[in-house]
Amino acid sequence: MFEDSLVESIGRIRTHSRRYAAGTTVLEIALLAVLVLIPYLYPSELPSRYLNVPLISPPPPLAAPVQSTVVPARAVESLSTQLIAPSHIPSRIARVADQPPGPIKSIDAGQGPTGAPGVPWAEAGVPAPLPQVRLAKPAGPVRVSSGVAQGQLLAPIRPQYPAIAEAARVQGTVVLAATISTEGRIENLRVLGGPPLLVSAAVDAVRQARYRPFLLNGQPVEVQTTLSVEFRLDGY
Repeated sequence: MFEDSLVESIGRIRTHSRRYAAGTTVLEIALLAVLVLIPYLYPSELPSRYLNVPLISPPPPLAAPVQSTVVPARAVESLSTQLIAPSHIPSRIARVADQPPGPIKSIDAGQGPTGAPGVPWAEAGVPAPLPQVRLAKPAGPVRVSSGVAQGQLLAPIRPQYPAIAEAARVQGTVVLAATISTEGRIENLRVLGGPPLLVSAAVDAVRQARYRPFLLNGQPVEVQTTLSVEFRLDGY
């Protein structure tokens, strides 16, 4: 009995017939067809939320912007004034003739129109000549920077390194104040600062320096400046 309930080995259990299987298959197909056709046959029975789905269409393309020409107010005003007819039209048009200027009266070369001597110019039609301005020469030397003075130097200043300073390993910069004459020579040399062992060599080297003359309004002038003489043990 246990064997009959588990395994159909000897053909004791009878299976359903083929007609029964075919009938059930046809019935299932018919039910599915009815379920599919019901929404098409009775659309009013469907839920309203499925019927009210909005259809969103793409937005229309934007039209090209229309360029408007703005006429300035002044142009409109000028056009309106040009189109206004004159209130009175003269019967005759007067002819205006330009008169040539009168002859230029010259005066004596030694007198002007006011009787001042030494001002020769025409009485009418010619402007008075401008007075000549002459700049006065400076009372003392003109102050210039060390860079400007360096540009006028004819040959570089090369001092002789003192032996005692070189043995003592002394190096530094000596600052001097000097006046350069109109011929480019050093005058009134004064020491402003620097190592004492290097001052004498710096003064001797600067006294031998020569400069191009400094010109002011085309005239050579004396200038006052500061000079720096540098001493280095690795070369100068």
